[in-house]
Amino acid sequence: MENEVCESGLDTGKVADVGEVDDDGRPKRTGTLWTASAHIITAVIGSGVLSLAWCVAQLGWVVGVATLLIFACITLYTSNLLAECYRSPGTGKRNYTYMNVVKANLGGRMNIACGLAQQANLNGLVVGYTITAAISMVAIRRSNCFHEKGHQASCQFSSKPYMIGIGALEIILSQMRNIEELWWLSVIATITSFGYSSIGAGLALATIVSGHGKRTTVTGIEVGPGLTAAQKMWRMFTAFGDIAIAYTYTPVLIEVQDTIKSSEPENKVMKKANILSVSATTVFYMMCACFGYAAFGNYAHGNMLTGFGFYEPFWLIDLANIFIVLHLVGAYQVMAQPVFGTVESCIKRRWPESKFVNKEYPVKIGHKSLNFSINFLRLTWRSMYVVVATLVAIALPYFNDVLALLGAVSYWPLTVYFPVTMYIARKKINRGTIKWFALQLLTLVSLLLAMVAACGSIEGFGEAFRIFKPSLVEE
Repeated sequence: MENEVCESGLDTGKVADVGEVDDDGRPKRTGTLWTASAHIITAVIGSGVLSLAWCVAQLGWVVGVATLLIFACITLYTSNLLAECYRSPGTGKRNYTYMNVVKANLGGRMNIACGLAQQANLNGLVVGYTITAAISMVAIRRSNCFHEKGHQASCQFSSKPYMIGIGALEIILSQMRNIEELWWLSVIATITSFGYSSIGAGLALATIVSGHGKRTTVTGIEVGPGLTAAQKMWRMFTAFGDIAIAYTYTPVLIEVQDTIKSSEPENKVMKKANILSVSATTVFYMMCACFGYAAFGNYAHGNMLTGFGFYEPFWLIDLANIFIVLHLVGAYQVMAQPVFGTVESCIKRRWPESKFVNKEYPVKIGHKSLNFSINFLRLTWRSMYVVVATLVAIALPYFNDVLALLGAVSYWPLTVYFPVTMYIARKKINRGTIKWFALQLLTLVSLLLAMVAACGSIEGFGEAFRIFKPSLVEE
């Protein structure tokens, strides 16, 4: 019973009036195709899109572009399989979290393995977003410094104060009850993600048109002085992993689907949202990857904007980095809200009579009541969570290398294995049939790719740990 309590999803923190509830007695959901798409794009498109040019540089034109399209198709297909499993087979009961879905469809203890992979992924992303947002804020200062003092100036600044600032802002935003109340933040994040992706692709295209594009090759960066065959292999492994992780959003898919109002079957709306979001994402990924590679060639930067592939126009670089920060602020919440909901659900069921845990205090301005309330459990626990995440970001500035490993390890079970296995069980696909073999082949190939990506991440992390020196993220 305790496990079921901890998996029971997000509480809304309020009691709904009769006639304003869904089929399970919870307050009516208000999510639509557009808000679901905004949540997905916020979760998917990260500043990692600006590193895709580097990925194509490692793989070359043919393999690089093919890998982008293949992972887009895999993500779209398995996400639609997962959306089909939202309601329990037979009863049609809603499942509020990914863990609930796994338990309802597979039973046993599989939900625990799912929960471990999901929580590792979500918590890691929260720390990673804090670091990346701070790096973009430092990049704004560096851009202005280079503009004033020249490109050869030192222009080194600490990112720690910016991490603290990001943490303070996230403490405030974390007081919103659930992901559904943060739809407006996801809309802003979606717009800004398109903004900085477009700026990066536009600047790369301008470089190509001006005739300053660098040399590219069909097979990517070539083995030679400064690059051994082994290093080339590890870089290719890392590139596969970066591209796979760039498309991943299944850790929050069920939580997003649970915001969709029930006027139309949720699985149908979610499939449309999946198609819309993955299609839009793929277009921007292809633009940034291909234009960036054509502009910088085999020595493309790990990040076109914060890595200073461009110096001018400095104001446009600043605007793009502001967009990155705004997007990551929203993405932080999309990833953190499922974590908040899991913990708070456990606590509320453990102490159902506690006012500290359950009572909501509406916020008013004068006599006008706002659609916002304070809960002491939410205020203390979520604030502590953000503080700890910020401290980890400050203490481990190379954490993004760890995050790449977490992403590679969690990619296969969350994005491929569980959706495919649940779909087979739900649709009662017979062992030995063509469809069963096809799904098993997809699972096997994805596992091999995940293992390759994990190996590349381990090598990258080891290298970063060996040669790490104070840089942008240290004083």
